[in-house]
Amino acid sequence: MKKLTLTVVAALFALVAFCQNDVMLKHSGEKVECKIIKVGETTISYKYPGEDAEQTIGKYAINTITYGTSGRKESISEKITIAGEDDWEKVQILTDKSQVIGLKKGEEVRGKTSGFISYNTAGSADKKASRRIREAAAKMGAPFILMTSDKSDGFGVKQSIKNGTAYSY
Repeated sequence: MKKLTLTVVAALFALVAFCQNDVMLKHSGEKVECKIIKVGETTISYKYPGEDAEQTIGKYAINTITYGTSGRKESISEKITIAGEDDWEKVQILTDKSQVIGLKKGEEVRGKTSGFISYNTAGSADKKASRRIREAAAKMGAPFILMTSDKSDGFGVKQSIKNGTAYSY
């Protein structure tokens, strides 16, 4: 009887260890219990317990993953804190929609250099437009911009216009 009890207890411990969920900690503070399928270059694929549907989230939304079976903790991305317009240099410009999955969509932002009469070179116009769009996002407290358009006028007028959508945690 003792051997049977010990065998059942050992089997239950093995089952519990095998069925432990992974835990993703989002930068927003939310904990997601799941089974990690794949950690890719820009996204993470996972499944909720008891479900077969595969979910995807961008790595910028996730702080850490703690793997249930091994207990190993993996850092995914560092949280970017924007305190105001002076933090514009911290704002990340993203070009792939998959990178913003799991982030909160904000307002449209725009960065533009001056119009018809300008002393900008093509390179300086692009830098100024990039700075202005990042300043606009920083003013909103958004650490990310998903670039939606990036235009430069090449007809002697050195103007650059950048449009995007601000995203936060």
